[in-house]
Amino acid sequence: MNRYTIDVSLIEELQMINNKEALNKIFFKATERIVGGDEVILGRITKGGMQAFDSITTEADLAAYKERVFKYLK
Repeated sequence: MNRYTIDVSLIEELQMINNKEALNKIFFKATERIVGGDEVILGRITKGGMQAFDSITTEADLAAYKERVFKYLK
């Protein structure tokens, strides 16, 4: 099983600048990967490498995460 990693720091940065287009691209690619049977990893990139803290394997879970990300965007 392949993995697609979402850097949560990047998600937070895109939220701050209200860049919905870039966020939608990330979630589109993540959806493609899940549909293809891959796993989406949520994590933070630090100097020591990737610190994974969650994984998403279903479209429903990804949709719930996307809803939380977009909740407060204008």
